[in-house]
Amino acid sequence: MDTNKETGKMKCTICERGCTIPEGNTGACGRYKNNGEKIIELFPDKYLTICPISIETMPVLHFHPRGKFLQISTTGCNLNCQGCFSTVIAREMVHTSKALRELSPQQVLDEAVKNDCIGIAFLLNDPLASFPTFLKVAATAKKSGLLVGCSSNAYFTETSLAEISRFLDFINVGVKGLSPRAYQNCGGSTVEPVLRNIKQLHENGVHVEVSCILQNNNMEEVLELAGRIANISPEIPLQLMRYIPLEGADPALEPSIREAESLYHRLRKYLNYVYLFNSPGTDYLHTFCPNCGEVIFKRDFYGPMGAKLLFSESGSTRKNVCPQCGWTIPIKALPAEIKYQEEDFQGGYPFTRALEMVEAILITIGVTDIKKVVQVWEDMLSHNGLPQLHRGIQNIDSYFEIINYFGRLIQMEDQAAELVAYMQEKISLINTSLPHVQKRPRVYYAMGKPPFCLMGKRFENQLVEAAGGFSINKEIEYSGRPGMKISVEQLNDLNPEVIFISAFLSSYVEDFYAECCKTGINVAAVKNKRIYTHPAPGWDFGSPRWILGLMHIANMLHPGIYHFDVWTEAKRFYKQFYGVDFSPAEVNRSFSKPSNKWKWRNN
Repeated sequence: MDTNKETGKMKCTICERGCTIPEGNTGACGRYKNNGEKIIELFPDKYLTICPISIETMPVLHFHPRGKFLQISTTGCNLNCQGCFSTVIAREMVHTSKALRELSPQQVLDEAVKNDCIGIAFLLNDPLASFPTFLKVAATAKKSGLLVGCSSNAYFTETSLAEISRFLDFINVGVKGLSPRAYQNCGGSTVEPVLRNIKQLHENGVHVEVSCILQNNNMEEVLELAGRIANISPEIPLQLMRYIPLEGADPALEPSIREAESLYHRLRKYLNYVYLFNSPGTDYLHTFCPNCGEVIFKRDFYGPMGAKLLFSESGSTRKNVCPQCGWTIPIKALPAEIKYQEEDFQGGYPFTRALEMVEAILITIGVTDIKKVVQVWEDMLSHNGLPQLHRGIQNIDSYFEIINYFGRLIQMEDQAAELVAYMQEKISLINTSLPHVQKRPRVYYAMGKPPFCLMGKRFENQLVEAAGGFSINKEIEYSGRPGMKISVEQLNDLNPEVIFISAFLSSYVEDFYAECCKTGINVAAVKNKRIYTHPAPGWDFGSPRWILGLMHIANMLHPGIYHFDVWTEAKRFYKQFYGVDFSPAEVNRSFSKPSNKWKWRNN
């Protein structure tokens, strides 16, 4: 740290923002303070979550595939990116210390050993926000022979990079873009330190994978980035993260899966290994031989920013050599034989979705102060409430119980009861007409592309049956999250009469229909063009706005019986529970925030 003796100001050398911090103040990230003698970490050795994960959920694909690592996460971030998937941790959880668990580096190591992990991985928020803590843990782990890695924006200074790279075995570097605008929008200045650090890490023997957000307005930048990475090494995997607009992000920036897949082919001209995330049902999470195109490793979508390695029965996917041409895939180790299955809301980014679902309910009952949300988060995490939350949000009646419980917890019982009463009123209207339903149509619920089938126990399928449909998703055995890719033959055998596309990671109906025709899906729903998506995001899962989706599903399944005016209902819902007008153009993929213009009033 550099000190100006006359002013008492100190310059932080942890990240390239280089904050000059007056005595008694913190830097831009709010994680470090000038105490008059030195810059100190405000929350050392304190963790928000510690749990085992499989490494593909970080995601890292070419380093010890299927390896079991101990995930550690804290709070805060050195950058502030619009639409960040980890906003609840990076920007909103910073208001708490009660939810943090204090552990010494040795205790973290003990957790890893107890859970049979081969290493430790820092993810969800950036290790630059807890750099001294991560440095101590990394050093302790390396002394004990454990592997060490992280996901980071890699805005390290040359000084901090030299400190941490001695202990790093692998890293996923999240690049924001190549233009100055991309970094200035996040509080930085330029991409050049990141590219410098990628090159340095690669040359130091650290396994590097690069992820980059793909938006509608940065496709040429991503192509240029691929060229810059190829100049370092064409063997560095590039993870293409199809943009999911959250928080204040513009929903118009989200590219379709079809557009992302088109760019994927252009990127393969620069790099040997490119992967497309946030696109359920795509084949482009697989590893293809760069020489002959043969599939070497197959993967399936495993939640936002995540993947799961699939094994064939023959076990051939445990080899990293192409069976057709003999090309060797550069991975650090062969895939582990034992598959690790994460607990509910654990392993990568589903944890952030859990927090956002809680926030969604609280905002809908009228909470405008983030501190009240934090109060509920603290209560849930301190009582190991994630499993109960996961069970509760899969059933309509238990969902109402959660709303009422949260209302009691923050002394907003009347507001919670008002929300439940509105939702029950609509369900009662549907139930009143259900005896007139002569035939329940067979309904298939997909996410993204046609083959990706949502798990039968998922809430979306409960909505289908509440609206007078028969969920065929419940006839399929699952092992994935939030579902799994099924074959065209399976889907044709199921022969759904109606198809709904998830409102979260969605597809345009036109793209979905074209994909069905292209791949030979000839079920009744395709023949009769009964394929539907929801009028707005958040209408079938993750938010109380699912009540609007339920009315929409009822309309589509039984147009002769149900005639809900869902647009009028949406306007009423937004005015009554959010106190704002409903504007479809401002609604993005956020579970909790009702629009990209919504702000905390007391923060």
